[in-house]
Amino acid sequence: MTDKLKPLRDQIDAIDAQILSLLNQRAKVAQEVGHVKAETNAPVFRPEREAQVLRGVAERNPGPMGDTEAQTIFREIMSACRALEKRVTVAYLGPAGTFSEQAVYQQFGHAVEGMPCASIDEVFRATEAGTAEFGVVPVENSSEGAINRTLDLLLQTPLIISGEVAIAVHHSLMSKTGTMDGVTAICAHSQALAQCQVWLNEHFPHVERRAVASNAEAARLASLDPTVAAIASEIAGTQYNLGVVNSHIQDDPHNRTRFVIVGHLQPGPSGSDRTSLVLAVPNKAGAVYQLLAPLAKHGVSMTRFESRPARVGTWEYYFYVDIEGHVQNPAVTQALAELKSNAAFFKVLGSYPTSLN
Repeated sequence: MTDKLKPLRDQIDAIDAQILSLLNQRAKVAQEVGHVKAETNAPVFRPEREAQVLRGVAERNPGPMGDTEAQTIFREIMSACRALEKRVTVAYLGPAGTFSEQAVYQQFGHAVEGMPCASIDEVFRATEAGTAEFGVVPVENSSEGAINRTLDLLLQTPLIISGEVAIAVHHSLMSKTGTMDGVTAICAHSQALAQCQVWLNEHFPHVERRAVASNAEAARLASLDPTVAAIASEIAGTQYNLGVVNSHIQDDPHNRTRFVIVGHLQPGPSGSDRTSLVLAVPNKAGAVYQLLAPLAKHGVSMTRFESRPARVGTWEYYFYVDIEGHVQNPAVTQALAELKSNAAFFKVLGSYPTSLN
């Protein structure tokens, strides 16, 4: 076997040397790009450009490596090259080990400075203040719907949505001992408890369920107290040395959470974009229908429609709407101009590349 493997390993070593040389050639070009950007004060992170590169990787990939795996490698290459210009700071709902942290790395790669925050509010505050260039916040879950606190903050903030990323959410029940012996409480974020309630009702109906700030915080608490179990990702469990009692306990096996990236950057068109809006209508019959009519008129597809109480009157609402296309696309520009003229309130939250996931 050794005689057969040696020539193959020699080939791999030679290819690795070529890859390393090419990576450093790319890094040098990236440094030159950084010098040009510095002259014009252009942003280091361009989500539309990176989305185009990653889509191009999938389109040109001949295999046998899968598209997702190839894109992951190229995302890390771009992240490492970007860090030669400037290491981007990204705020997220912490502590370390949350799905929000996973979303950071899935969007930006690992060559960033992660800033764990105690709450979604703190993510917005840190990004608004410039302590972080970007923030990553959950906006909706495939099982439980919208993250209402994020929607409320998007309404108020001057920040712009500059990207989105979707994460497959697999929950595990974990404890310090890897068993439920002596456990009197199960901790998790309220969303995670809701996403696992059928399973919990079936297996541990009499154990107290305690909502905490994040699943990673639940894991931290479980690491300190053998009477506490946590629902969290296995990454968080590894970080806090927990044993897995049961894995994949979410009620929906295809459970996913969508995150948005917020900051002060408005990306340009990438070729596959989404625009998010907040709208309100006058309180009259047919107002919502009339408000949205310009989308159909100009052939703009609506992909999401969510309502939230406006809290400024009786039965008045803000409507959160996602549409296909970028604000610079002519059809979208015309539709939004008409839509704005019919709205009692109108705010574009951002136009950004659609998630690759």
